Amino acid sequence: MEKSRKDTRWMVSVALMAAIVILLANTPLGMIQLPIIKATTVHIPVIIGAVLLGPLAGAILGGVFGICSMISNTVAPTLLSFAFSPFLAEDLIGALKTLWIAVGCRVLIGVVAGWLWIGLRKLRLSPWIALPVTGFVGSLTNTVFVMGSIYVLLASQYAAAKEVARGAVWGLIMTTVTASGIPEAIAAAVLVTALGRVLLVFFRKQMAAAC
Repeated sequence: MEKSRKDTRWMVSVALMAAIVILLANTPLGMIQLPIIKATTVHIPVIIGAVLLGPLAGAILGGVFGICSMISNTVAPTLLSFAFSPFLAEDLIGALKTLWIAVGCRVLIGVVAGWLWIGLRKLRLSPWIALPVTGFVGSLTNTVFVMGSIYVLLASQYAAAKEVARGAVWGLIMTTVTASGIPEAIAAAVLVTALGRVLLVFFRKQMAAAC
């Protein structure tokens, strides 16, 4: 009975976090204005969910993020939507590549963040250290795997979309990682620390009350 109650509480918590992911993915709340660029915040609840509920929950939330990205890039395509929508691919292989980039790479956010948090806590690091590290690395996981996969799998299409030579793609990828990925990771470190610290205390109280 107790295990069933815990499982139900876990599923409800995952569903609530998934709702937040969907909300951020479909509203301007999913973007924050930085001095030079706009940074996404959709991965923040994925990372926090992985911290609070474990790597499996993080993987599920990352999958929700990826599906939202796939849908938005299909319904309202932009210059680089070819990399995130299987419906814009030329063949089955291309569709599988886009599914990996849009969904698979986002699943990895939750998996990496969840296991990193477990590892850091086993090292008995303070949440004030473990949370920003998890937020930073979790966010970079998104940027590095997405942009890295585009370079490995869709470099020619990326070059065509950007109207540059294929040899220039690596430089453009690294520029994106530096100009967008690093600020997003810093923002994630701050937000995950601020929100995660409060939610960890709340979850502990809820668990204590349930026991």
